[in-house]
Amino acid sequence: MPLILVSGYPSSGKTYRSRQLLSYLDGRINSSNSAHIHRLSVVVINDQSLGLSRDVYREARTEKDARAKAYAAVKRALGKDTVVIVDGLNYIKGFRYQMYCEAKSAGTGSCVVHVGTPIDKCREINKGLLESKESEGGYAEDVFENLIYRYEEPNGMTRWDSPLFTVPYEDETPPFEAIWEAMIGSEGKIKVVKPNRATLLAPATESDYLYDLDKTTQEVLNSILDWQRDHPGEGGGAISVAADITVELPANPVSLPQLQRHRRQFISMNRQLKLPKERIKNSFVEYLNDCFS
Repeated sequence: MPLILVSGYPSSGKTYRSRQLLSYLDGRINSSNSAHIHRLSVVVINDQSLGLSRDVYREARTEKDARAKAYAAVKRALGKDTVVIVDGLNYIKGFRYQMYCEAKSAGTGSCVVHVGTPIDKCREINKGLLESKESEGGYAEDVFENLIYRYEEPNGMTRWDSPLFTVPYEDETPPFEAIWEAMIGSEGKIKVVKPNRATLLAPATESDYLYDLDKTTQEVLNSILDWQRDHPGEGGGAISVAADITVELPANPVSLPQLQRHRRQFISMNRQLKLPKERIKNSFVEYLNDCFS
């Protein structure tokens, strides 16, 4: 069943929106006359349910371990009769991509609910949480500012962030009906997503898989760099890297560090997947085009 990723700045109200979603979905499921709908359940996965403190975001190692724990929990929870709400920062697009692949490999859809609270308001809320003796506390100021700086806002033009539902701070509720229709659909007609070869998760068994992954992605980068050397200062070009495989560059030139970062993220996200060798180049180009759009 569907995976709903709730994303937003720290102290933006993600847990509040997740509770609203939980209440709505539970009510809609319990009041349904459809046997298919009535058997559904909703689970929420967040730092509290995983026993994680906000201090895990202070260091890269502990934060990586926390993401791995969240990923494993989502993988266990996804099932044909379970709607999974992931209430967390979910601020790294690479992590959202992993969640998208996991959902698709499970044959279900996913969406992103972006809690659009302005930074200044989040800062105000976080300060109040730190000062309150009745709350669980906010993020330490240095951790808060670092998370704000590193936040990668969801982009509805990319596959893994769509459909994207943005909830402004002033709105009383998320767009419940739109989320229900996109994720679950009409009464009695559960939406099923067919996994494809690019998103089926399987251990990489070929000894040369990582070599092919590294070599193929570097070849794509070399093609982009060669084009940029021949067109200094230009952007917006279309580069053919293979038959029917074209990289669409953005209007502004892409720097080498940006390209290397995209490549590292793609390799990291697909290290544990067994992408067919012939699919690596096309998948990487699709990923780049999504990043550039």
